[in-house]
Amino acid sequence: MTSTDAKADSGAGASGTGIYLAVLQLLFTLGWTTYVIYLPKLAAQVGIAPGTVIFLLMLDQAIFTVSDTAMGIAADRIAPFVGRLGVFVGILTAISCAAFVALPFVAGTGPGAQIGFIGLILIWVVTSSALRAPPLTLLGKHRARPQIPLLAALAMLGYGLAGAVSPYLGVVLRNQDPRIPFLISGVVLLLTTLALSKVERAAAQQAPSSSEAVVPVKALSFVPMIFIASMLILSLGYQLHFSLNSSSFFLRFTTADQLQWLMPVFWIGFNIAMFPASVVVKHRGGLVVMGAAGLFGALAVLAAELSGSLNMLIPAQFVAGAAWGCMLMSAVSAALAIGETGAEGKVIGLVFSALALATFARMAAVAGGLQKLPEYAPLLHWAPVACWAVAGAGLLVIAASRAQRSLQARRI
Repeated sequence: MTSTDAKADSGAGASGTGIYLAVLQLLFTLGWTTYVIYLPKLAAQVGIAPGTVIFLLMLDQAIFTVSDTAMGIAADRIAPFVGRLGVFVGILTAISCAAFVALPFVAGTGPGAQIGFIGLILIWVVTSSALRAPPLTLLGKHRARPQIPLLAALAMLGYGLAGAVSPYLGVVLRNQDPRIPFLISGVVLLLTTLALSKVERAAAQQAPSSSEAVVPVKALSFVPMIFIASMLILSLGYQLHFSLNSSSFFLRFTTADQLQWLMPVFWIGFNIAMFPASVVVKHRGGLVVMGAAGLFGALAVLAAELSGSLNMLIPAQFVAGAAWGCMLMSAVSAALAIGETGAEGKVIGLVFSALALATFARMAAVAGGLQKLPEYAPLLHWAPVACWAVAGAGLLVIAASRAQRSLQARRI
């Protein structure tokens, strides 16, 4: 086999890994969406008051905040043994899917099953963290660094597609028996996850050889910690803009029944922008693209806030979604680069923990009724602009500082 053939095979294998991760993220996120759609109904069946459901969702995110990083660290320790990461994820996913599928059946037995119902939720949330950070560590462990941005874009495409179809899913499933969607979602996700070991072995066989010994990182230095803090701020900006403010922006110009057609505009921008941005990440690095996307996103959110018509709001939402797609794809790429000495899973886990913590904060704002209080309404509307602008500018400063130090080192 010639070197050209080998590179072609490696490229095809890398694309296959990215597509597989996209499907995995799509199925997992759709499962989560199904859970959120039916949770109020299922909770009512076991005697949990509607006002308490938000606290269950907050508990889920609080658990993700801890378990995502823990699963990432576990992935770092398991990944050197080829094939074991797939087994690890497969076992936990089997437990997760079993608990997930059981939820509507247990809820159907009535108020006496309340403790069992909550217990199943806890088992499902903890074990489902195995599907967030660990599979993405395959990119950092077994793929050449120049391939990672495109593969990260492919992996995040699944997340974006799930976001785009979620409004339609809510309409379709609203009046359906929950047992069928839960069963289908759980079984399909499990069957897909069982292929991870095969994907892992194929990626390991095609991995570029390295003569350097891998020494796991024991503690994160200044730049990685700033990166994670920035990711938390960017995630909070996304949560406040899309989940809290976007629907109210659209409702200024249209009716509630049109939201299912308008909300996906954000995710269309998300899915489209990641791929050209991955080329920039490949040559300039993830921190630069994250920072620039943060600033562009802040301008887009500002435009959405000030839009005087639907024709102005739709492009603003598209650009805001494109910016968030660039931020998230770049964050995955940057995390894998930062953790390249054996801590890929740890840093990716911290990225997902930041996403979960931001979601928790947004839910806490909703539970506290802040969006209904006149004195807090302006703060919630302008906070996304501030979050994306401040974090974006900070990341660009760090990227510029690192580039300058690298240039000085070359001169020496």
